[in-house]
Amino acid sequence: MSALSGIKIADFSRVLAGPYATMLLGDMGAEVIKIERPGVGDDTRTWGPPFDASGAATYYQSVNRNKKGITADLTSAAGRAAALELIASCDVLVENFAVGTMEKFGLGYAELSSKFPHLIYCSISGFGSSDEAKALPGYDLLVQGMSGLMSITGPDSQHPTKVGVALVDVVAGLHASLGIVSALHHRTVSGTGQKVEINLLSSALSAMVNQSGAYAGAGVIPTAMGNAHPSISPYESYAAKDKQIVIAVGNDGQFAKFCAALGVDCAFDARFATNPQRVANRAQLNSLLAPVLASKSADEWATILTAAGVPAGAINNMESAIALATRLGLHPIVEITDPRDGSTSKTIANPITFSATPVEYHLGPPRLGVDD
Repeated sequence: MSALSGIKIADFSRVLAGPYATMLLGDMGAEVIKIERPGVGDDTRTWGPPFDASGAATYYQSVNRNKKGITADLTSAAGRAAALELIASCDVLVENFAVGTMEKFGLGYAELSSKFPHLIYCSISGFGSSDEAKALPGYDLLVQGMSGLMSITGPDSQHPTKVGVALVDVVAGLHASLGIVSALHHRTVSGTGQKVEINLLSSALSAMVNQSGAYAGAGVIPTAMGNAHPSISPYESYAAKDKQIVIAVGNDGQFAKFCAALGVDCAFDARFATNPQRVANRAQLNSLLAPVLASKSADEWATILTAAGVPAGAINNMESAIALATRLGLHPIVEITDPRDGSTSKTIANPITFSATPVEYHLGPPRLGVDD
């Protein structure tokens, strides 16, 4: 038995935040029914290249396993009636249309909750539901910029840079899945459902933790520092003989071990004796470390520093990162043969492990309308 066996989800979401949330819940045993526009489907079906061997966009494939797939034209009376019939049998509804769209279809929370008081209704938006927020389109890149995330990412304050993945969508999806599971527990206790609202802007602000917290708690406006850390040093990337290496010294004890492993006399230098002093004198410290670290390869230093108890590792590309996870026994890639049509797909494994209710991979990403 899986953790969410018996839970049925009507998934009206598309692109990334909603589909990622529902895929995770599907991995945990929930029955997820993905509802798409006839003939068109989820936007990400055409987001490529890359495409896998079957011609499917890997973007779509990455967040849609463990789902049934049906189509419904919500602009038609027949489509809305079919959607309503499905919702009546579901525990959870997830949607990320523009604010107000579901209400236009007669599928808003107020109307559905009166008919189905047990229903948990998860709505994901870009900026919330205020009148001003409704006018703003909720695209990840837009939110990365408007949330301040791009202002702290990149080489310096003059070159704001997006994260290399739609991180805000992913974080919002994680928040959505947590909110849904919490609401399911509350329903078990109370017998009633509720509305769960997630927005990308709030998710981004929460996910920036110490950086957004610096402004909330101390009025400090952080800026981009490349790979350096605003509050810890040495905690960044350095040029080794062949490529970059990441070194993450988190406390004074590790710094002493780091200096010993490098053979440099810095641990008891008054400028570097404590972390706040190292942060204040970061440039001077790095000028001493740079020539030493450039004398060996990244892998050599990673071996030496790891043995000394200092967190360090070469910067991998995706291929070498997957190889590392495989070597560590983490089984990062799962291959699914879909019982509906015999098609196979490969996706990244769910990162959560359970001792009693392991995740399952029983359905590949559905072809458009495969379960109509």
